[in-house]
Amino acid sequence: MTSDDASSPEPGALSVDVDDDDDLDVGESSGPGADSIICTVRVPADPSSVGRVRHEIVTDLSARDLPEDLVGEAEIVASELLTNAVRHARPLSDGTIRVRWKIRGDVVEVEVTDGGGATVPKPAPRTVWLSSGRGLRIVRSMAHEWGVTEDRTGNVVWATLGGPSRRRAT
Repeated sequence: MTSDDASSPEPGALSVDVDDDDDLDVGESSGPGADSIICTVRVPADPSSVGRVRHEIVTDLSARDLPEDLVGEAEIVASELLTNAVRHARPLSDGTIRVRWKIRGDVVEVEVTDGGGATVPKPAPRTVWLSSGRGLRIVRSMAHEWGVTEDRTGNVVWATLGGPSRRRAT
């Protein structure tokens, strides 16, 4: 069962699903560059979810023996993207926000799907006076690529760390 089939989590619950996706040859596939793992969590659209997702992504990526700096960058990027979704967007129809990370070799793609918001996510201009608005600038500085796409449920904001993705940056 993938997280798309799961009901919304109980308050305080966090579950990780490792998805098998034929299009991305998830799991122990053979072939050059084809091996991928996709992990998905759905969390309440609440600031308390950010720390729990950070812990989960660090635990998962560390257990896969990925480089420490890549794990740290993925933690920061996931935190920034999820915080933006909680602050500026609506939750998905089930009241959650979906966080997914895809691992292919030493490349990690982090994506956050929410129910959309009043504006399209973009980095705030540089200014010393703002106390917030730096999240996507941080993501942009760490990511090999990043972008925003829309799907049937809302916005998907994604960033690739450690190398290029199969997506095109927008």
